[in-house]
Amino acid sequence: MINALTFDIEEYFHAEVFAGVVRREEWSTLPSRVVGATERLLDLLDEARSHATFFVLGWVAERQPRLVRAIAARGHEIACHGYGHQMITRLSRSQFEADVRRAKAAVEDAAGTAVIGYRAPTFSVVRETLWSLEVLVETGFRYDSSIFPIVHDRYGIPNAPRFPHRVAAGPGMAIAEFPLSTVAGFRWRFPVAGGGYFRLWPYAVTGWALRRLNMREGQPAMVYLHPWEIDAGQPRLPIGRRAQFRHSVNTGVSTVTKLRRLLRDFQFAPVRDVLAGTGVMTSGRAA
Repeated sequence: MINALTFDIEEYFHAEVFAGVVRREEWSTLPSRVVGATERLLDLLDEARSHATFFVLGWVAERQPRLVRAIAARGHEIACHGYGHQMITRLSRSQFEADVRRAKAAVEDAAGTAVIGYRAPTFSVVRETLWSLEVLVETGFRYDSSIFPIVHDRYGIPNAPRFPHRVAAGPGMAIAEFPLSTVAGFRWRFPVAGGGYFRLWPYAVTGWALRRLNMREGQPAMVYLHPWEIDAGQPRLPIGRRAQFRHSVNTGVSTVTKLRRLLRDFQFAPVRDVLAGTGVMTSGRAA
């Protein structure tokens, strides 16, 4: 079973936990760390002879085009993470469309290749923002990976399908959706294989979850991380203890060690390739 491996390429200060602490006007004044951390991820993938999808923030693509070209040159898929890391729940339809178009243009210009995949900042395709999928199709995207089928304080559609599927995206249109991975049990869905969940759970839990998804349910997993999650040296910004814990627990060596082991124990490919194998990739038109 081949699983999808993804990285959301953004600066540490783009994380939603800092939205009320760092003003957007201050972003350019803060030290950038995305290049070094992403290059380390690229080296880890080279070591494992594995390829992934990199969801690049448009803001980063405009400022670090060499990084985006380097990712593409190493054979990885380039996809879009929006432009200004704004949750869709805070945007109108016209604002979201403007953000997506600007981001797609910036990422494609930097990569020199077409972009067909999208992931919303903070997984903010929720029940109230499902209209965003129609905008994605109209803008030329063929798949989305933003829906987390869990209960969470910031995101999630608890009863959404757990595995790759087609979802309606306006009259006569559909888009492929690759949800973030969960394991179901005891009437609950437990998030696995990404972000803080990957950093917090012991590797044995992550490995067990992926084997369960692959072998018992016969489905590919979706693994995701951010460059700042392997960067223990990132500056600490003034946030509460609980928020700081969620953001920084096990960043650095621990997560690198887990990622190395994951790359050794499982097979991975970019999202576009995994979706192609499932048969749910669409041209944007419903069947």
